[in-house]
Amino acid sequence: MDDKISTSAEVAEAAALPCHREVHTDPDAPEALKDVPAPMQKVPSPEQKSPARWAYERMILYIQNFEKTLDGEHEVAMGFAGGDAGVLRIEGMGYFDPDIVTFYGSDSRGAKTQLVQHVSQLNVILRAMPKPKPEEPAKRIGFRLVAELEDVA
Repeated sequence: MDDKISTSAEVAEAAALPCHREVHTDPDAPEALKDVPAPMQKVPSPEQKSPARWAYERMILYIQNFEKTLDGEHEVAMGFAGGDAGVLRIEGMGYFDPDIVTFYGSDSRGAKTQLVQHVSQLNVILRAMPKPKPEEPAKRIGFRLVAELEDVA
């Protein structure tokens, strides 16, 4: 337990800084939002930004970081949940305060996929999918997520 007492200024400053966390099945996977631009960190109070602005700025970061992983033959695209959106094999999961959750993975054809969703629209169905490489052990993201939570607590 941390016995440090924070001043009200320290609490306000900590609340204004973006907070995010990601855990992947691959411990060497790069963190998508490693460097949050300085302008996004200089907000005196989170209440000074609307939820739309928060989402807009964070979507820019997600798109920019996703594009960094693409080769010259691919462009970023966006799919919509529902209908024929398909299935995403969960290989990573993260959040970005105050209201965005993201899932990293691949679709049924093996294409790299990322779902970024507002928490008010969060609707997830969990399904069992065959392992892409039957000869390798199953990767269990749930265990990694729980272990990471315990390390932070």
